[in-house]
Amino acid sequence: MAKLPQQRRAPRRVVDGVLFLDKPVGISSNNALQKARWLLNAAKGGHTGTLDPMASGLLPLTLGEATKFSQTLLDADKAYDATVLLGVTTTTADAEGEVLARCPVMVSDADIEAALVSLRGEIEQVPPMYSALKHHGKALYEYARAGVEIAREPRRVTIHRFEMLERDGDSLKVTVECSKGTYVRTLASDLGALLGCGAHLTALRRTRIGPFSLDRAISLTDLEALPVEGRDGCLAPVDALLAHLPRQILDENQARNLTHGQPARGCSGESGEMFRVYEGERFLGVATLDGDGLLVATRLMATGKQ
Repeated sequence: MAKLPQQRRAPRRVVDGVLFLDKPVGISSNNALQKARWLLNAAKGGHTGTLDPMASGLLPLTLGEATKFSQTLLDADKAYDATVLLGVTTTTADAEGEVLARCPVMVSDADIEAALVSLRGEIEQVPPMYSALKHHGKALYEYARAGVEIAREPRRVTIHRFEMLERDGDSLKVTVECSKGTYVRTLASDLGALLGCGAHLTALRRTRIGPFSLDRAISLTDLEALPVEGRDGCLAPVDALLAHLPRQILDENQARNLTHGQPARGCSGESGEMFRVYEGERFLGVATLDGDGLLVATRLMATGKQ
């Protein structure tokens, strides 16, 4: 029987926008990104705020020109629902690590609340060895897997909320709202240390990044189930990432100056203020007002698409 020729996939296309993905448990953030890119046949993409394979939830993916504006989400506060198991410590502070110790749990709900209170506000947190942070160009988890411990400087993070929602024996369901750079599994480990019994993270789901919540996200399964021609309808426009910035509408001359590397005159606002700028309804990018009242481009769209 003659072998059928393989069907060739169309070349990757330019796609500009933001996909709010509900990442499943069991795959890395990069694998989730590559799968979404394949489903959208998108040429370029990135993700904002890595989720470990064991974690699920909101993972905004920036496609095409949206990658230029991803920093706003990398710097944003985040919210999580998590499950913490008391009495067991692991090498990674989560369920993927090897068990280091088991300890009887003799703590009351009041003890737990007191420990949670002490971990709220601005605190110092030592990043875990099993993390992607670099030391001499190599990820810390690579040293950890080789049995090498690297000294890590504590970092200041802010825990806006850390509350117990439910307790089932030694298992706690908690909610966390925190600043960028916070490791929730380190919070779980620190909670166990304060209680004297140890603890580790058994489940983690990100529910919010900045102003964006999980209820607007789509799963890979649901994205794949859509007809190919309908998948772009799941994308938010590039400027959705910048809704927190005031809007500045430029006329044709101002827009031409700005997009050709010249400042735009005749714009109102405070010195140092950042704006998302438009020519009519066309999003141009982000610009900053200088001390002379001139609007100077900070980062612009290359394609003019939205």
